This record gives sequence, structure tokens and C-alpha cells, in this order.
Amino acid sequence: MERRKLELEYVIRSSPTILYQYISTPSGLVEWFCDDVNIKGSKRYIFLWDGEENEAELVKRVNGKYIKFKWKEGNADEFFQFEITKDELTGDIGLLITDWVDEDEVEEMEMLWESQVNELKHALGLA
Repeated sequence: MERRKLELEYVIRSSPTILYQYISTPSGLVEWFCDDVNIKGSKRYIFLWDGEENEAELVKRVNGKYIKFKWKEGNADEFFQFEITKDELTGDIGLLITDWVDEDEVEEMEMLWESQVNELKHALGLA
């Protein structure tokens, strides 16, 4: 099955500092992304959904800007990333999500991310 890089950007009317807390801390991620997250050491993250554990390694973090993970059970060159963006013209703050998906799951994953981002906006008090 062919895999493809999926990049989705959403306008989030929040301060970058607050938004970064929601994409980079266990308490923030639990608000919108997963049921629970445990950090083992400095780079091992265990994400839980419906009781199922998924392990990821923290690849890179730039405070206030982005956080990048690589799934333990995944292709070596694939990752998922949350990046805070700012539109130079409007000043709007955005969240750019990068993920890898099977070619036949693109639409389903777009809908899932849309739902997750709506949860994030709700947690931020924006929806």
C-alpha cells in the first residue's frame, strides 16, 4: 500500500504560548489528542487510545514552535508533527499537522484530524 505525507493547516485563534502547551505537554495532549500519555525518560512517549498503547519517540522539539514524533511501529522516514504557524499578512496563528497515511485512508484521516482539531478548539475555549 502506498503511503503519503498529509499536511493539514488550521487557523487557531489562540496565543502561540498557550497553543504550544496543548501540543507539547501530557496534560495538553490529553485535552484533545489522546486518552492519556505517559513519558518514559526524555524521549519515549506512550499514547493511549481506548486502552491501546502506541509508542512514539520525541524526535525534535523547538519551544513555542513545534514538536515532532516518530512512531516506534512505523516506517523509518515517517513522522507526525505539530507546528505553530503565523500568517505574515493577517497575523493569524495556525496549527500545521503533518502525518503519514495509507493512500486509501486520506479522506478518513482528514476527517479524523478535523475532529481532533475541533476538540482542541473546544479545549482552548474557541468553539
